[in-house]
Amino acid sequence: MTAAGPFDDDFSADHPVRMVVRFFRGNQLRLARALLIFLVKSSPVWMLPLVTANVIDIVIRHRRESDLWIQAAILLAFLVQNVPMHTLYVRTVSKAIRDVETRLRGELCRRLQQLSIGFHRSSDPGILQTKVMRDVENVGLAVRDSFDMGLGAITSLVGGIVITAIKAPVLLPLLVLALPTGAALGLGMRRRMRERNAAFRHTIERLSSGVSEMTHLVALTRAHALEPVALSRIDDRLREVRDAGVAIDTEVGFFGSLSWTIFQLLGGGCLIGAGWVAYHGYLGVTPGDVVLVSSFFVTLTGSVSALMNLVPVMGKGLESVRSLGDVLAAPDLEHNEGKPRLAAVRGDFSFEGLTYRYGPEGEAALTDFTLKVKAGETIAVVGASGSGKSTLLNIVIGLMTPTDGRVLLDGHDMAAIDRRSYRRYLAIVPQEPLLFAGSVRENVTYGSPDLTDDDVRAALAAAHATEFVDALPDGWATKLGDRGARLSGGQKQRIAIARALIRDPRVLVLDEATSALDTTSEQLVREALGRLMAGRTSFVVAHRLSTVQSADRIVVMDKGRIVEVGRHDDLLAVDGPYSRLHASAML
Repeated sequence: MTAAGPFDDDFSADHPVRMVVRFFRGNQLRLARALLIFLVKSSPVWMLPLVTANVIDIVIRHRRESDLWIQAAILLAFLVQNVPMHTLYVRTVSKAIRDVETRLRGELCRRLQQLSIGFHRSSDPGILQTKVMRDVENVGLAVRDSFDMGLGAITSLVGGIVITAIKAPVLLPLLVLALPTGAALGLGMRRRMRERNAAFRHTIERLSSGVSEMTHLVALTRAHALEPVALSRIDDRLREVRDAGVAIDTEVGFFGSLSWTIFQLLGGGCLIGAGWVAYHGYLGVTPGDVVLVSSFFVTLTGSVSALMNLVPVMGKGLESVRSLGDVLAAPDLEHNEGKPRLAAVRGDFSFEGLTYRYGPEGEAALTDFTLKVKAGETIAVVGASGSGKSTLLNIVIGLMTPTDGRVLLDGHDMAAIDRRSYRRYLAIVPQEPLLFAGSVRENVTYGSPDLTDDDVRAALAAAHATEFVDALPDGWATKLGDRGARLSGGQKQRIAIARALIRDPRVLVLDEATSALDTTSEQLVREALGRLMAGRTSFVVAHRLSTVQSADRIVVMDKGRIVEVGRHDDLLAVDGPYSRLHASAML
């Protein structure tokens, strides 16, 4: 694992607010600058009632006309500055939030690269994509709205209270009435919304998972005319999202209506009370003071309402922070940092008493697996489904660490080295080639973009891929489409072999590399694999006899244990498990 990132170090989903503050480390000065800019640009909100009150008193008391124009100049100055200051504020806040979103998405992707294969097998890709895209966006929106609406509400509250305290302190108690009322409503709404937001997030994740699954199975669905079934499953999840969304909207609507009614009653009471005091001339309250307090009360109640409207937005953002914890706080990491790196690999392996369990109480996938492999040797691994072949390959690749026992690579304990340095000398050719939507050249040189055209040409030729690549519309520059959709199975496999060849690996892992091919494609791929495996340590899992019979040794596995080891002819002669696999057409 690389050094802990800025967001996953001691991540705690139980303290989402603290995590949001941590997300914005390094942007404190930018946010402080945004706060100062906001105070200046929003000053008309709390200055306008004061200017209005002064104008009314000037008119009623027939003060100098010049005082009226002074108030006009003050108002003009405060209003005109809003345009440039608001633009500067938006730019400053946007830089901070976009920076955090970018770094947070990068951190999630980095973490996903570090998490174990076990984590990825138990996680739905659609849900993980939702976390990287939607949950990060929700965090950004919550912070943006907190600044825009929250700062506006808070500055209006503080400005109104301060100015009222200075100009008409006797009316201040009327203004402050709204604060405890708003706080009580906000707390009640927050408690109710947390559960609603959690339920809504889970329904969205289920929908993302369903859409991902549906698109992945489109070919199978069409082939069996199962479109109504697939759509029915999606419809169920769409209804779940709809119902959860309606529940949230209803909750927000109820609290919004309740707060509006209460604040209107308080506002009316404030107006009547201030008017009664001014009517009787008590405490020196003027008509302008009545307008001032009434205006500020409207502003204040609007501010409290805005803060309440922030509750569901912030609740959604904090729920998204908890969701991100599923990745950022996941403990199942591969630890590489600080371990010695390999400068070269020969390809000698020694498996010493390997045992691997999926979970503390899980059944052992491998038990006491012991085998020595010389550099350049080809080892074929065969056995029924569930015999432990895939687990063994994942341990060879270094994606899994044995629960017990150890693997020595050229005399080095693999658990004690930086496995990333080992994988530079490793190449994998799986049953389903992993191609992406880039060009042929980009797929072949993946991870090594500086390779020359001669390198690419030699790799394609050795993989028997030159003929069909040259026939593509743009040759090497042809885009292959999602997962290599423009190529046949055999063509995709040969591109994967070219990619492996160009890396010049010392260790090869071939996982059912020819099982899905027709006879013609298999022959071409087998010839390419022969060139690829020459002089390299190779681990081969296959069901086809033609693939395994030329191996230096064949390892027969059953329920995680080695039951036979030997060459093809020798194992057939002893009439053991390998012979029975062969006779039952499993090889």
